[in-house]
Amino acid sequence: MNKYVERLYNGVIKENPTFVLMLGMCPTLAVTSSAVNGMGMGLTTTVVLTASNMVISLLRKVIPDKVRIPAFIVIVASLVTIVQQLLHAYVPSLYDSLGIYIPLIVVNCIILGRAEAYASKNTILLSACDGLGMGFGFTIGLTLIGIFRELLGAGTIFDMSITPDSFEPVTIFVLAPGAFFVLACLTALQNKFKMPSATNKIDSNIACGGNCSNCSGSACAANHGLIEAQKAAEKAKKAAAAKEAAAKAAAQKEKAKTEVNEAVIKDSKTGKEK
Repeated sequence: MNKYVERLYNGVIKENPTFVLMLGMCPTLAVTSSAVNGMGMGLTTTVVLTASNMVISLLRKVIPDKVRIPAFIVIVASLVTIVQQLLHAYVPSLYDSLGIYIPLIVVNCIILGRAEAYASKNTILLSACDGLGMGFGFTIGLTLIGIFRELLGAGTIFDMSITPDSFEPVTIFVLAPGAFFVLACLTALQNKFKMPSATNKIDSNIACGGNCSNCSGSACAANHGLIEAQKAAEKAKKAAAAKEAAAKAAAQKEKAKTEVNEAVIKDSKTGKEK
């Protein structure tokens, strides 16, 4: 797969920050009372994430390692301020809805995480694609949660009435607890269908299987034996490699000695003939 397309696919599907990595839960739970708010927050974060990735990638060889995190925060804060002022000027309704969560984008773990893990080590175009992929994945996650909450709590989607007049909205879904309910249900579905997520790691070889959602702690003791077995296997592997290297060195030494002896015998024979 093309490496640029792979970065987009990675952010939207494989490592979706909302449903797979479970990152950025603060804005995810706080602003998704409606689909419009969720999409607005997601797109705002996408713009900041893509721009910050590009700037950090451009300056990756200039920023000293000792101050890279403060430098990243300064860059992200500058971009967030610009985006905040643009929203305030041109989309005041969205600006009022998102409120304090716009400046809090500065410390969003998705943005700082991608800056540290990817943008600071790769080219501008790859970093831009990575930012777009993660941003679109975050936008999709927030929009879906917003759609469910708005549909159940108000009977609308994007402010358009969907449900019949007889439907009685469950108001709690557009309140703070509703975010936890919806996220819990979506996570439960992921776990039910064995879909990858931060709460459903089933490919682990530890004693409890890595299934943290069903772990009661009883398997922890068994993990000690597994860890000791892994250490013993690694030690045996290193010993075998060292033994093989020693045997190879001895063989080379013996071969060199044989070649020297053959050369001496050949020289002595040549001298006698003369």
